[in-house]
Amino acid sequence: MEGDDVDMAAAESTGADLDDMKRRLKEMEEEAAALREMQAKVEKEMGAVQDPAAGATASQANREEVDSRSVFVGNVDYSCSPEEVQQHFQSCGTVNRVTIRTDKFGQPKGYAYVEFVEAEAVQEALSLNESELHGRQLKVTAKRTNIPGMKQYRPRQSNPFMRPRVPFMAPHFFAPYGYGKVPRMRMATRYNPYY
Repeated sequence: MEGDDVDMAAAESTGADLDDMKRRLKEMEEEAAALREMQAKVEKEMGAVQDPAAGATASQANREEVDSRSVFVGNVDYSCSPEEVQQHFQSCGTVNRVTIRTDKFGQPKGYAYVEFVEAEAVQEALSLNESELHGRQLKVTAKRTNIPGMKQYRPRQSNPFMRPRVPFMAPHFFAPYGYGKVPRMRMATRYNPYY
């Protein structure tokens, strides 16, 4: 009889544990549903629900719009700072940004991009082509937009003064039977009976 009482007490404690686990599981499911709703709301506000193709076309259109307000400046002096380039182009319009490209060591490459606030300033900036900055004649052109995935491939140009190429053929170094001699057939003669 005492063994039955112990089993009943153990069954009651596992039943209480089971109810406690069910209650915690229900709380976690409610919490997960609330988090999903919050995440959906945030994504909707930030516009992250768009499909990737629409995002790519939007960023491409934005890039083209920025490039239409920008100019390429070549032959920029290596000691020139972005502030000096900005002052040089300030007469054309309001300069939004000046980017002087550098190599992997941080040394300037000798060209820059100037972005204006308004697109009309690009035409005035083009009039500054061949103007001088730090004693160097600048080359100013409208910035072009790179199309992703469209690498410009230029095949090798042929030289009309060179002979046409002949496919490479490996030279024949040695004859298969010796040092370039053609092997003779030896005949068994009365002078050489062992052959």
